[in-house]
Amino acid sequence: MVEPLVSGVEHSAALIGPGSEVLAFDTGRSADHDWGPRVLVFVAPGAVARVQERVTAGLPDRFRGLATVFDYHGVVRPGVVVAELGQWLSGRLGFDPRLGVSLLDWLSVPWQSLAEVTLGAVFHDGLGELETARAALRWYPGDVWRYVLACQWQRIGQEEPFPGRSGEVGDELGSAVVGARLGREVMRLALLLRRRYPPYAKWLGSALARMPGSTELGECLGAAVAARSWVERQDGLAAAYGRLASWQNRVALAEPLDERVRPFHDRPFRVIDGGRFARALMGAVSDPVIRGLPVVGCVDQLSDSVDLLLEPGRARAVTAAALGLGA
Repeated sequence: MVEPLVSGVEHSAALIGPGSEVLAFDTGRSADHDWGPRVLVFVAPGAVARVQERVTAGLPDRFRGLATVFDYHGVVRPGVVVAELGQWLSGRLGFDPRLGVSLLDWLSVPWQSLAEVTLGAVFHDGLGELETARAALRWYPGDVWRYVLACQWQRIGQEEPFPGRSGEVGDELGSAVVGARLGREVMRLALLLRRRYPPYAKWLGSALARMPGSTELGECLGAAVAARSWVERQDGLAAAYGRLASWQNRVALAEPLDERVRPFHDRPFRVIDGGRFARALMGAVSDPVIRGLPVVGCVDQLSDSVDLLLEPGRARAVTAAALGLGA
């Protein structure tokens, strides 16, 4: 329906960016707001207003029974958006990857945004630049990947004895909360080890379940989350840590380490000691700038504030300040 309306105009067309259908997580429930036939049409700078006017004038009110303009709580959004590619990319990411991707660029963009740009469908790339931009962001360069993985192991290492310590003093609620938090970190690390950008919280479990070879890991985490005692919770998490350690050794980004859990000092808590994996990964980094970064991570590892992650300028400023990188 849209293609004839842009006939003679050099353009690219895709369904990328926000929307559960972009990452194939949509269900019938998704259709209750902001859902319907959509496409992004990218045109040359200076042509946006003219092409948008042409598309708006020629688009029917409905397509296969679905509205082509969405009204959600008084906010009207057309299903067809015409944009200039560079402006759209900068608005979503905070930079234009066609011009190169710096270390700060990689670390200041949320995983969800990286997934939304690199996944989804491209229907036509007449500009010859959209697929190039997506390819530039498909996955982290080796040393950046090592750094992000190291920071994720560090997060696990900092709290892994806490479910046992909380439970030991009778605080099963506190133990369960920390255990669930560690479960989230395990899920995100598992996806990162398999070269997948973790989606935001709503779809994290769905993404893990779709990942080949994740069934046993999911069962371990399910047992940990459902546990009624800290001992059972520890058993589930310990089994999950062991699987992650095995995956870490198989990706061969650092020296292989013992995959077995061990006591936390002389206390009755079993841990994998995530810090040793973090140190091994950082030790394998060759880039001196990355090797000198504090092991605190990318923006998703620094904060889970939605209002921060959805604003590229804020995300970039916070990441630059935390890592000592020039904005």
